[in-house]
Amino acid sequence: MDKNSILKAYGFYAPFYDLIFGSWVNHGRKKAVEKIDQTPGSRILEAGVGTGYSIPLYNRDVRVMGIDISPEMLKVARKRFPQDKYPQVEGFLEMDAQELDFPDNSFDAVMAMYVASVVPDPMKMMQEMSRVCVPGGTVLVLNHFASSKGFLCNIERFFSPFSKRLGFKPDFSLPHFLEMTTIEVEGILPVNLGGYWKLIQFRNGEANGDANARDETPIDPQPA
Repeated sequence: MDKNSILKAYGFYAPFYDLIFGSWVNHGRKKAVEKIDQTPGSRILEAGVGTGYSIPLYNRDVRVMGIDISPEMLKVARKRFPQDKYPQVEGFLEMDAQELDFPDNSFDAVMAMYVASVVPDPMKMMQEMSRVCVPGGTVLVLNHFASSKGFLCNIERFFSPFSKRLGFKPDFSLPHFLEMTTIEVEGILPVNLGGYWKLIQFRNGEANGDANARDETPIDPQPA
């Protein structure tokens, strides 16, 4: 995967992206949003916001900043979710998840949904997500990961050489992804269509341990 192939793929997908990756995988988005603290005024970053399909899932009194590398996808998001009708939208910015243009500790929670297998360097994305999230904050990754055996494994391997055209890596490895990140894993939850996708919850750095520390319900640990 490289930036040009990603831009080309998602520029093509933009007009009908929601038909492909919309309601039938929205269960995962709902579970992800449920796992973050939505205290009024909380600031949330959604990396790879795409067409903004998840925006209605957020409370109207939080602030959600959506970033995406694809201008075509963002054009759809801005049109569908204007700030005057969706007060939770802080903005939609064209930005690379591997090079976030935000100061350290800018967000209470950071999430990337259906993005980790798209970016060329997932480790760099995770480092940036951790950097802009407050210590003790929640970092969430929702993604498809490669099957270890069986029919689906063979299908993923077959399509692997076509990653650039597809716009994502079909054989993206969960063990490898977990090995590359230094953020503490709190739990892994199977979601969508019998658990084919995984929602991974991370705790960023050390919690403050004081009265102001957030009380969040963690995902029950699941085997990878």
